[in-house]
Amino acid sequence: MKELLQQTYGAFFESNLIDEISKVATLREFNENDVLIDFGDYIKKMPLLISGAIKILREDFDEGELLLYFIEKGDTCAMTMACCIGDTKSEIRAVAETKGQVVMIPVNYMEDWLGKYKSWRNFVFNSYNNRLKEMLSAIDNLAFMNMEERLMKYLIDKTKINSSSDIKNTHQEIAYDLHTSRVVVSRLLKALENKGKIKLHRASIEMLSR
Repeated sequence: MKELLQQTYGAFFESNLIDEISKVATLREFNENDVLIDFGDYIKKMPLLISGAIKILREDFDEGELLLYFIEKGDTCAMTMACCIGDTKSEIRAVAETKGQVVMIPVNYMEDWLGKYKSWRNFVFNSYNNRLKEMLSAIDNLAFMNMEERLMKYLIDKTKINSSSDIKNTHQEIAYDLHTSRVVVSRLLKALENKGKIKLHRASIEMLSR
């Protein structure tokens, strides 16, 4: 585990901090679509993503879900940290976008390291700041973007996360993430294809233009 931490976080953390993390944390492997954190869970460990990608979803009042943001290699989830520190139930669901590995740190070490390691403080505060910006962006998308613009942004984010121009999600899965209907997604995808921005295949969507 220490070698994985060094490769992923060595540029951010002191060597002593990496030593401490490797002694107390556990390494967890996950597969695509695994639910890593669910609504209502008490979160006792904070994740550091070693590889792969995870999408963070928020439950709405109609029992649907809304995509907030993705976390990637070298990231953590600010909302998870907040639940850890506050000992509150999770208000998010974390679902694996791809297979990968995550290091889970027991919550009782987090606060100690805030006072002990400058790099840890910077990492935590930067993570909060980055996630806040992404959540504000999600709010802006809902408030100011039409559904076609939201869909296009979603597709672009997917290609970045998966490092591929091919998107394997079904129309229904995209509809869940964008909190809309499959019929709306299918109609808008066809419109984007007619504009030359994507190519629809039987089991995938190919991005042609960003």
